[in-house]
Amino acid sequence: MEPILSKAEIADLLQAIREGRVPLDVDERRSEPNLQCTPANLFQLTRPDTTQFRIPNFDIILDSFCRTYATSISNQLQRSFTITRTALESYEFQKFMADKSNPGAIGILDLNPLKYGAMIILDPVLSFSVLEIMLGASSELQPLHLDRKLTPLELNILKAILNDVCGDLNKAFAQLLEMRASLVKLENNARLVSIVEPESEVIVGTFNVKVGDHSGELHLLFPFATLEPLRDALRELLNIPTLLKSSWQSVLEEEVREVAASVTALSGTIDLTIKQILALKEGDILPLEYNPNAPLKVLVEDRWKFSAIPGHNNGKKAISLVSVHQ
Repeated sequence: MEPILSKAEIADLLQAIREGRVPLDVDERRSEPNLQCTPANLFQLTRPDTTQFRIPNFDIILDSFCRTYATSISNQLQRSFTITRTALESYEFQKFMADKSNPGAIGILDLNPLKYGAMIILDPVLSFSVLEIMLGASSELQPLHLDRKLTPLELNILKAILNDVCGDLNKAFAQLLEMRASLVKLENNARLVSIVEPESEVIVGTFNVKVGDHSGELHLLFPFATLEPLRDALRELLNIPTLLKSSWQSVLEEEVREVAASVTALSGTIDLTIKQILALKEGDILPLEYNPNAPLKVLVEDRWKFSAIPGHNNGKKAISLVSVHQ
């Protein structure tokens, strides 16, 4: 705590100021420099995760794609691949593509029934690493760093890997819609591909793909206009009603429909004691008390479900259902 001046000390200070012994002007050379400041418009500030709010929960779809595609490419190439999403950002299409002077492999995807499709880009390191693996190179070899574009033959070899992307995108989007993605075109020149106007906004997911000591980047590029119709569905993605309608429910429903159940056409029943059953022998006749002109009971797993009339069809015994038991 700073000491408080007494009345006498205050009087001496005022007297010194009047006599000029204490200067009132601040020496700018001895003052601390001001911090560097820039003006800010509080009405135009944007949060760093603005894209996430415009397309909410889209990162969940991309993370789902990571898991399924890592499994697909690992199974196809018999190598253990790890795919991790490293970024999800918004760009102007022309500016993003301007940085891809040597992009590696570029695939144009049709995302039927969505309107504008999408684009997948494998950087050169990842493209040549995958090519080596597909052509049988040893995992102990160092990855190639070739300063050239992929040839048409090399692009054609990579087509199988990029076709798998379509199926895994369909699975990732299955919670939102039934999508039928397909690979339309493969290119090695960024200037020859375009899916939207140059100034249009695109959402870009960046993934790190690692196999052994090799790693590279994969980009999935979606025009904002492609994802905008899904914005409401994405916003409701984590709500309970939506979760109940997820693909898991559909899978369980389909599996339950394939469960086998026993069906019995019951003409009659008879009650016997254990002693009588043990005394039965070949040739014994057991009278069944039932009306042969009445419909049979059809049991599904011991529960009466239908009524039916017995008969023959194509030389075989058969029953014809006549009613459903409530």
